Amino acid sequence: MSFTTRGFPLFLTFDFDAETLWTARDKSNAQKPIVMSQGRYGWKRGIWRVLDLLRRRDHCVTFFVPGLVVEAHPEIMEAVLKDGHEIAHHSYTHTWITELSLEQEREEMERGIEAIRKVAGYRPRGWRSPAAEFSQHTLGLIEEYGFDYSSNFFDDDEPYLLEIDGRRTDIVELPFRWVLDDAPFFHYSVTLPGRTMQAPSALLEAWTLEFDALRAEDRMMMIGMHPQIIGQPSRLWVLERFLDHVAEADNVWIGRCDEMTDDIRAGLKGART
Repeated sequence: MSFTTRGFPLFLTFDFDAETLWTARDKSNAQKPIVMSQGRYGWKRGIWRVLDLLRRRDHCVTFFVPGLVVEAHPEIMEAVLKDGHEIAHHSYTHTWITELSLEQEREEMERGIEAIRKVAGYRPRGWRSPAAEFSQHTLGLIEEYGFDYSSNFFDDDEPYLLEIDGRRTDIVELPFRWVLDDAPFFHYSVTLPGRTMQAPSALLEAWTLEFDALRAEDRMMMIGMHPQIIGQPSRLWVLERFLDHVAEADNVWIGRCDEMTDDIRAGLKGART
């Protein structure tokens, strides 16, 4: 493990999208109260179960939050910060980047930064796309706005330094894959054709097998979750049982993305020289 001596890096991250998960896909969903109630579940119930579990397990992790959600739920942001978690950038409205002009994408960046700065007292250090895709401008904007790390690409099982316009930067990329996300297993709606729910045990098996294999290879593991999805009782059971499995292994490092990437960056730069 050339990029860190702190142990196998296991990142537990949460995209706290609330209603923007649905309005970003289709703005007309804002006029559909039943659809929107699925997003409300995230802040009414799911997030509190997630925070309670993390508190009981003594884990401080990272929440990627759209600026609109930050502004709408200051009491939740206060609870997240009180427990020592990091708030990172997840756009402002969660609108899909592929639908934005450069000016609109820049506005999403700036308004999201300002929303987090006001509630947390710091500029966000990490950025995750709200739509699992970039525009031709996104990489340049990540560098321009001074982000230290990104968690977006699906091309590796270990961290690396981003290249932008052929230049190696100091921005750490924390890649992940769809199998490490709760949404493909559980994100269901009658308006999403082809989406079916899987048993919680299917996700537990997948994440357990991924953890064992990646740890044996000395890689890393980036898990992405959504409070409105993983925060439902049968699904939170998956996360609890997965953490039980993790606890049986030694030399595993769970923490905030900002703190972990500071250590990882030093290792990556050392390996580069």
